[in-house]
Amino acid sequence: MRILFLCLFVLEILTSCATKTPEVSSKEMTLEANDEGEYDIIVMDGQYDYFLHTIAKPKEFHSESYYKSRNTFLVSEWNARHFQPLRYDPNLYEVNIDYQPQIDYGYEFEYKLFNFFMFMEWKHGIRLDNRTRW
Repeated sequence: MRILFLCLFVLEILTSCATKTPEVSSKEMTLEANDEGEYDIIVMDGQYDYFLHTIAKPKEFHSESYYKSRNTFLVSEWNARHFQPLRYDPNLYEVNIDYQPQIDYGYEFEYKLFNFFMFMEWKHGIRLDNRTRW
């Protein structure tokens, strides 16, 4: 079964966000940035919203620096699996995620990205990290 998402972002979009309002979308996920350079993730899987509002810890549970640190690791692990389709399900890790920790994505974005990974663990029974748990 294909996942109801095609992941996150493209380098050209991220580097051009400060000057214009791009929108990248697939049938499952959208990354948007407004004129102020604020980023947002929209996952088109209704279970993600359910997870975010009922299962995930509140945003204030961790600091923005915690989320950024964890996202750096989780994106790295995700991408490592993406590039090993014979070892990991290529239908699950379909897209390489271009996350750049030196960019200030904002607290809300970091929280949503972190919980995207926690959602994937919850929904698909995978473990990206032994340190965090949804």
